[in-house]
Amino acid sequence: MQGSGLLSSSSSTASRPVPVTVPLPNHSPASHSAAFPEPPTPAPSPGPFGGGFLYAQPSQSPAPVEDPYSTSLAHLARDFSALARSQREALLSALLDACDTSTLSFVLAYVSPLLKKDPFKVLPNEICLRILSHVDDARTLARATQVSRRWASVVSDDIIWKALCERLHYKKPLSDREYLPTAQGHLSPSFVHTPAYGHPAPFSLPQNSPNITTMISVSSPPSSNTPLTAIPISVTSTTTHNGELSMMESTYLPVVANNVPPWSYRTLFKQRYMVDSAWLSGGAVTARHVTTDQGVVTCLHLTKKYVVVALDNSRIHVFTSEGRLIHTLTGHVMGVWAIMPWDDTLVSGGCDRDVRVWDLKTGRCKMVLHGHTSTVRCLKMSDSRTAISGSRDASLRVWDIETGTCKHVLLGHQASVRCLEVFGDICVSGSYDTTAKVWSISRGVLLHTLAGHFSQIYALAFDGVKIATGSLDTSVRIWSAESGQCFAVLQGHTSLVGQLQMLGDTLVTGSSDGSTRVWDLKGMTCVHRLAAHDNSVTTLQFDEHRIVTGGSDGRVKVWDIKTGHHIRDLPCTYEAVWRIAFEDEKVVVLASRHNRTHMEVISFAPQVQDWEL
Repeated sequence: MQGSGLLSSSSSTASRPVPVTVPLPNHSPASHSAAFPEPPTPAPSPGPFGGGFLYAQPSQSPAPVEDPYSTSLAHLARDFSALARSQREALLSALLDACDTSTLSFVLAYVSPLLKKDPFKVLPNEICLRILSHVDDARTLARATQVSRRWASVVSDDIIWKALCERLHYKKPLSDREYLPTAQGHLSPSFVHTPAYGHPAPFSLPQNSPNITTMISVSSPPSSNTPLTAIPISVTSTTTHNGELSMMESTYLPVVANNVPPWSYRTLFKQRYMVDSAWLSGGAVTARHVTTDQGVVTCLHLTKKYVVVALDNSRIHVFTSEGRLIHTLTGHVMGVWAIMPWDDTLVSGGCDRDVRVWDLKTGRCKMVLHGHTSTVRCLKMSDSRTAISGSRDASLRVWDIETGTCKHVLLGHQASVRCLEVFGDICVSGSYDTTAKVWSISRGVLLHTLAGHFSQIYALAFDGVKIATGSLDTSVRIWSAESGQCFAVLQGHTSLVGQLQMLGDTLVTGSSDGSTRVWDLKGMTCVHRLAAHDNSVTTLQFDEHRIVTGGSDGRVKVWDIKTGHHIRDLPCTYEAVWRIAFEDEKVVVLASRHNRTHMEVISFAPQVQDWEL
C-alpha cells in the first residue's frame, strides 16, 4: 500500500523528518487502488500538536557530555580507597618514583598543610594557657585571636593577661575608682582654666554661675608634633573666692566615663597599654591655669585627691586631681617655701617663720605653730599627726599637729637646714653646713652625722636603708642609714646636684650642668647619662617606666628609664619649668611664660570611645 511504503521509507531515512499519510474521509484504500493512480493529495501543514507531519522536537537544554577523564579519576579514587594499606603505599611509591622534580614539589606543597594540626584543638586548656603565658607582646596575642575561634577563646582567658600585666609591672588598681576614667572639666575661679585638644562631649555649666558667656568651636585632635593648645570653649564670669573679687575665664571639656567594660586583667592591660601609647605620642591638656599675678612656684605636690601648689607670693592654690581650683589658701604674709599634704590635711611653712595646718576640704587654717626664728625651708610628715620642719635657723622641730605643741627641737646643724626626708621613725636632714644628720623622731635624738661633702647639701633621698645626698661639690654620696658610713661617692656631674630621687636600687640625679644621670646602686655605676637640658635641670621624677625632666630652658622631656632613650618632648612652650609631678595617667607642669605662672594638667587617660571594641 502507498501508506505502508511511506512508513517503510521512514525507517531507512533518519536524517530528515518523514511525513505520515493520514487517510481522507469517505475514501478507502481498496477503491483507491482500483482506480487510475492519482497524484497524492498534499497533506495539511503540520501544527505543533495534532495532525499533519510529526517532527522530532529539539531538547530545551543539551544533555551534559560526560568527561571520560573525570569518570576515570572517580573510579580510580574509589578503587584506591578499596585497597589495603600496604597496597596503597606500594601504589603511591610506584607513582612517586615515576614523577619528575616539579611534580614532586607540587605533591610536597599539597601534602604539607594536610599533615599540620592545630595544637590548641588537641591540647588541653591548661597547656594552651601555659604556652601563651610566655608571650610578652600584645600585638602577637592580638594576631593570635584572628587564627580561629578556638584561638580567640584561649587568648581571651584572663590568666594570660594577668601574666602579661605582671611582666610589664601593670599594677592592679586599689579600687574601681582608680580604674575608671575620671570626669574632667570644671569651672575654676581666679585662674584661666583651659583644656586642650580632646574628644568632643556634651558639657553643662554649673547652676547659678553669674555673667557667663560661651563660645564653642571644635578642632581636630593633635598629632604627636601638634602643640597641646586648647579647644576654644570659653566661659567668663566674675566670682568671689575667699573674700576676694576676681575675674575668671574658663574653658573646659567634660569627659564622662560611660560604656567602660567591667574590670579584668585584659581590660587593665588595654587601659595601661593605651596610656603607655599616649605617653609616646598622645596626651591632651585637660586643664590650664594662668595666675593673674607674678609668682615663682616653690613647691608642687600631686596626690590622689589634690594638686597643691605653693608660690613665693604667700599663696597656696589647691586643685582637685583633675585640675579644678577649689581653694586659694591665704594666711602666710611672705613666700611659702615648704608644703606637705597628708590626706585632707596640709602643713605649710615659709618666710614668715610660721608653720600652718590647713583643712584641704574647707580651705580653713586650723592652727598656726610658732617657734622657728627664720624661714621654714622644708617640711615632712611621719604620720597623720606628726610634722617635722627644717629652718634657716639651723634647727628642726617635731610638731604634734593635733594639739599644736612642739614635741622636740633638733639641734646640731651649724647652718640652714635645706632639705629633709622621713621614713618611719627616722628623719634625715641636709644642711648648708655640708653635713647630713640622722635623727630619731620619737625620741628627738641624733643618731648619726654624715660628713664627707665639701660644700652645701641641696638634696637628699632616703628609703629607710640607703641615704643619697647631692651637693654643690658636684658629687652624690650614698650612706648607710643604720651605721652612718659612706658606701660610695658617685661622680660625673660638673655642677650642683640639686635633684635626687631613689626607687629601689635605682637613683636618678639632676644637675645644674643640664644633665640627668641614672645610677645602679647595686654596682654603684652610672647606667645612663642623659643630655637633658641646655641649662639647669630644675625638676625630675621617675617610675618603673619613664623619667620626666624639666629645665630652665623651658622644656619638659620624657625618657625611657630602661634604655635611656629620649622618648619625646611634651609639646608645650615655656620660658622656664619650675616643677613637674606625674602619675600613670597625667602630668602636672608648673612653668613660667610671659612673666606669668602657668599650670597645665596633661592627661594620657584613654578616651571613652577608645574602650569600645
